[in-house]
Amino acid sequence: MSNTKKGGLLKSFGLKMAIIIVLSAIIGSGVFKKVAPMSEDLHSPALVILAWLLAGIIILFGVLSVAELGTMFPHSGGPFSWLEKIYGNAISFLYGWSCFTVVQTAAIASVAYVFAGALNTFIPLPHLSTAMENSSFLGLHLLNNIGAKIVASILMIGLTIVNIKGAKKGGNLSLVFTFLIVTCISLIVCTAFASSVGSWHTFETNAVDYPKEGFGFLAFISVMVIAMRSAFWGYEGWIALGFIGEELKQPEKTMPRALITGILIITALYLLLNIAYLYVMPIDELLHAIHLDENNIAAVVVVNKIFGDGGAYIVSAMILISTFGCTNATILVSSRIYYAMAQKGLFFKSVADAHPRNHTPHMALLYQCVWGCILVFSGSFDMLTDLVIIAAFVFYGLIVFGVIILRMQKKEIPRPYKTWGYPLVPIIFTIFCLVLLGISLVESPVKSLIGLLLILSGLPFYYYWKKNNKIISDQDVLDFDNQFNMTDN
Repeated sequence: MSNTKKGGLLKSFGLKMAIIIVLSAIIGSGVFKKVAPMSEDLHSPALVILAWLLAGIIILFGVLSVAELGTMFPHSGGPFSWLEKIYGNAISFLYGWSCFTVVQTAAIASVAYVFAGALNTFIPLPHLSTAMENSSFLGLHLLNNIGAKIVASILMIGLTIVNIKGAKKGGNLSLVFTFLIVTCISLIVCTAFASSVGSWHTFETNAVDYPKEGFGFLAFISVMVIAMRSAFWGYEGWIALGFIGEELKQPEKTMPRALITGILIITALYLLLNIAYLYVMPIDELLHAIHLDENNIAAVVVVNKIFGDGGAYIVSAMILISTFGCTNATILVSSRIYYAMAQKGLFFKSVADAHPRNHTPHMALLYQCVWGCILVFSGSFDMLTDLVIIAAFVFYGLIVFGVIILRMQKKEIPRPYKTWGYPLVPIIFTIFCLVLLGISLVESPVKSLIGLLLILSGLPFYYYWKKNNKIISDQDVLDFDNQFNMTDN
């Protein structure tokens, strides 16, 4: 039997490559940069590490839950397909639309933006006059940090072309750069603890702004969740393997193994790296260095303290490599969502086409690239990443709670993998999503409302496509696949 229908997508990825995709889709920018806003919120190295650990545990709970859905419905687009099974077309469409408008495209734009920030270490990127950079359109500073935005856009365009050429080419690129990402993190950690510059006294010293009597209970919960929101950017991409379920070999085994293994590796790496940062540099000194220049990156600042400018160049080169790989992996997996939407008649018709020779969703990749470039010019790194997390966790909660709904409503569906710790694990994850969204609405009402409006902006498009196109069910797609497979035999 053929691995694919004619003109469709190929089953290109086994277990090793699936783990690589998990790692490369997640590690890229947050772990190098987000320690600064987290330190600003918590004012304590120990609490910063606790935030990374708690965020990793919550993400692991999410992974343990979605692995069940991914093995039940190993379709292209992943969560888009899962949400349709649980809640129907409208909710699944709004998820796919939010991925296009903010969640996945902003993730690509943000990681590419950090790539540009690292490049700034080697080549000072141009700025316009202060007056031009401060000018705004609808509250957006489109010309601010113009050099970084141009570089980020060029990176997205180039990697989109690579992924149009073939899924294996994109996957092999991720393999190379994932090895270099892990090497980068290991080098920083070993260097930090081997250096005479750092000390455990430094790690144990809180910032001058740390409350003298500590945080009250409610204040602690609030600032910890806000800090975890920043940490979640470092874990963003944890659900990405589900997007390419159709292209996995033996998805019933490959998906849960790759997801769980990948998250455990990443959590360990993140804890070691952030301990290393705060072992070398006092938290106040780190914050001061970051405030001096928005293009500064925590990892560069720390190693710069150990080695001087030469060390900063080394780490910046490694960060260039890691963000390059993460941008590539995210471009690869995210385009499959819009391809799946279009196949069901819920996106632009041309996006449903796979490239006849390369077997890639080339039009989905092009649409994604154009919108990603627009987002790069719309806001700063931290604004984009906060929007991603706020919008994404609306649907993450729905997806994980869907595991419980399907267990109650569709017991007869085969489950090659069942969620460990059910029902406690999905319940804890869902409750945390609600807490995160509630605190975000209070702490960042404007960002939260922008994220929600971007999600709801898909409703007119949904009703237009629903009225003018036949909405194709998964059974229709399955019958279509079987027709081609029988012909190929």
